[in-house]
Amino acid sequence: MRWRKPCSTGKRWIARRSTPSCARRLWRRQAPHPRPRRRPWWSARCRSNSYQMEQCEAAMDHTLRISKRTCINARSGAAAAVFRAGLLAPCLMLAACGPWNSRMQDGPLVPPAQPVSIPERWSRDAPPANAAALADWWAQFGDPRLTLLIAQAQRNSTSVAIAEARLKQARALRDLAGAGLATYVSASVSAERVREQNSAPRSSYHAGLDASWEPDLYGYRRQGLSASEATVRAEALTLEDARVSLAAEVALAYIELRGVQQRQALARAYHVRQQLLLDMAGRRTGSVGAEIDRQRARAALALAAAALPGLDASRAQLEHSLALLCGDVPDALTLDLALPSPSRIPEAPDELALSLPADTLRQRPDVRAAAARVSAVIARVGQADAARKPVVRLEGTIGLRGLGIGGAGSSVLRGLFGAISGTAFDGGSGQARVAAEQGALLENYALLRASVLMALREVEDALAGLAADRARRLALQEAVAAAAQAATLAMRAYQDDALEFQTVLDTQRTLLASEDELVQATVAQGTSHVRLYKALGGGWQGSAAPLP
Repeated sequence: MRWRKPCSTGKRWIARRSTPSCARRLWRRQAPHPRPRRRPWWSARCRSNSYQMEQCEAAMDHTLRISKRTCINARSGAAAAVFRAGLLAPCLMLAACGPWNSRMQDGPLVPPAQPVSIPERWSRDAPPANAAALADWWAQFGDPRLTLLIAQAQRNSTSVAIAEARLKQARALRDLAGAGLATYVSASVSAERVREQNSAPRSSYHAGLDASWEPDLYGYRRQGLSASEATVRAEALTLEDARVSLAAEVALAYIELRGVQQRQALARAYHVRQQLLLDMAGRRTGSVGAEIDRQRARAALALAAAALPGLDASRAQLEHSLALLCGDVPDALTLDLALPSPSRIPEAPDELALSLPADTLRQRPDVRAAAARVSAVIARVGQADAARKPVVRLEGTIGLRGLGIGGAGSSVLRGLFGAISGTAFDGGSGQARVAAEQGALLENYALLRASVLMALREVEDALAGLAADRARRLALQEAVAAAAQAATLAMRAYQDDALEFQTVLDTQRTLLASEDELVQATVAQGTSHVRLYKALGGGWQGSAAPLP
């Protein structure tokens, strides 16, 4: 049947029977000459994703070309009708499926979370931070032993080893997801020799190659690869967060250990002074008051001795903690009792260099890891929706089969197969999986928001604690100076019989208490510095660290 004469108005519908080789009927609207080129009718459902649209159109054109070549030998009648039904059914199935991000009708992809109000500056003004100074903030304490311990911990810590193993696993899973986009090719070779009774032996062989490929029309495998890549980024940032936390924990334990060592030195000095007072009180005899003073001195000496075992236990526990952080047995770490000369606890400079709140959030690896996990869950939502779509599978084989290794009768086998499979009814399980991933997306958005708020809180808490520790330390320094002068004057007055013994004991106890409080305030100031550097995201090269 030939084409009817085109209508000049282009308003009339005409029917065209395709050539018998195609065996299908198309209805088109007649248009005036020149007829404009139109997009295929199935592309309207795929216009929201250009890549998936091109894949869908290419698959449809390829299917139509194969059908035209195959229909050359097809007979008319019932056979042609069956063939038309078998061809149009999978085409309509493919055309009815759109990309996941344009057909999500069950809820918004991005949940309306409450925005986080990030301040423009911190509550304490300071010059801008240097990224290099934040990367190795422990060097500002000026303690070589602390630097060596942190380096040892970074090499041998079990927590870092666990994070590295998880990163390696995530990379392997990413490579596995990427391999799903490739074509699988398998080879096989077989040969056999059969000898039956009353017959000559015969040999046969077979060699072939099989290939299979699943076009990723709806992004199932691409979304899986995107999720795996985001997971790799999250695990890499988790590894950096483990290094940051490890450096902070080592510094905290080291500063506390140095504080305990200094408190031990103070307690021993106090014990020596109490022994001296007991000797002085023992020289005075012959009265009840002198005996009372001697017993008071004995009690003070015993209390001074009782404080030493607790400090020894605290020191041993901190040494064990440091050894564990460094990846060694508890008794492997031994530190000298005497503090380095001059005797001091590691202290950071008073001048702070703070980064802006927004820069802090970008610098912290835990916040960036939470954002990467959100990206991974978004990709898994798309993957779950794409899993509900039909799957196209193309397979091809080529082989050689024959009787005898070099004999006649060999033949070449060739084959090309295609299949479309999909779920007609699943009882809502596919939609349930999509809803579950959407719930996971809401959860990860909440976790990201929580990590941002926690980061802001940790910085402000560290700033407030550091300011309080500084003020407390200044006050305690004055208290120690006054208590030391009072103890010296009381000792001289007692030697001149101008002061009671109880007053001497009180001044000694006040001196010990003020000195011990000063040591604890110094330790608290150092630990506040460590917590501040950790809260600012220090301990790793955030801008220069390569992410796999």
